[in-house]
Amino acid sequence: MGMGGLRILGIETSCDETAAAVVHRREDGTGEILSDVVLSQLDLHAAFGGVVPELAARSHVSVLDRLVSEALADSGVALGDIDAIAVTSGPGLIGGLMVGLMTAKAIAMAMALPFLGVNHLEGHALTARLTDNVAFPYLLLLVSGGHTQIVLVNGVGDYERWGTTIDDALGEAFDKTAKLLGLGYPGGPAVEQAALSGVPRRFRLPVPMRRDPRLDFSFSGLKTAVRQMAEAEAPLSDQTIADLCLAFQLSVTASLDDRIAMALERFSQRFGTGSRPALVVAGGVAANKAIRTTLEARAGKAGFRFIAPPLNLCTDNAAMIAWAGAERMAAGLPFDGLDLAPRSRWPLDEAATALIGHGKRGAKA
Repeated sequence: MGMGGLRILGIETSCDETAAAVVHRREDGTGEILSDVVLSQLDLHAAFGGVVPELAARSHVSVLDRLVSEALADSGVALGDIDAIAVTSGPGLIGGLMVGLMTAKAIAMAMALPFLGVNHLEGHALTARLTDNVAFPYLLLLVSGGHTQIVLVNGVGDYERWGTTIDDALGEAFDKTAKLLGLGYPGGPAVEQAALSGVPRRFRLPVPMRRDPRLDFSFSGLKTAVRQMAEAEAPLSDQTIADLCLAFQLSVTASLDDRIAMALERFSQRFGTGSRPALVVAGGVAANKAIRTTLEARAGKAGFRFIAPPLNLCTDNAAMIAWAGAERMAAGLPFDGLDLAPRSRWPLDEAATALIGHGKRGAKA
């Protein structure tokens, strides 16, 4: 290792983004992204209104080698100067994970480099340390198409899940709501856009889990309520669609606000707020402005700093995977063997029980 910290090549293929990146972790623990290449398959899946696993895996196969070459070229770091390879090995779509793992293993083997299988959620959990050099412990709200969780981030490899969704992830709820109102895919941006011209309080929707002592989330009842209202109002005018979108978004933000207020309270009781701890939000749904504004206000009231990494690092990317690999390596955690198998389900907090077991399984674990 010697001078100059760690240079890690990261690969991410857990869903419908193919990505490769090179990240530098300096010896003082700060980081910089040397290259970050992401190819979205959005157009490929849009016609189907969701991600088709078989198509995704084939698409990863056809472009990943080129993206890795591009990431190395952009970074100015030769493959011989890379310190380790990090790759998402779960959770996600098994076909996609296999493509990334096989490519990463081949490079690690050919170059005799250390190999790290990274939990995709750990990538999201540690991104704020790459972008904002956040100190442990901090509170993370992960809101994406496949995950909605509140996690206490104690240190590298040390996570406590305080809350999770008992049915749909929030991104999934946005997608389903958009679909039943005839809006485009992905649903998050479509619902947010429509809500801008909505009339407040025309429709009132329940606020799921409000003041529930468990810090969990539930969004499927909300979607059902929207469907019932939409059926009662059919045929839907553009204004009615906008009003329903606004009601849905208000209900979601109220629910998140309630859950996060309780989580911040729990964090404060355990650690105090003397050092102005951080509330970090990550995941694709963090792009929603109404959600950001609500969380920022709540964090401020509770004496927390609010940190949301830039949007390109909130959606799936390989820089966060390379960074998580660098953090694990710097912390002296063990490397993985080349026999490492992909895991479609892989909780960040191994002690946490799965709550979706009784429901249907989403596209992302």
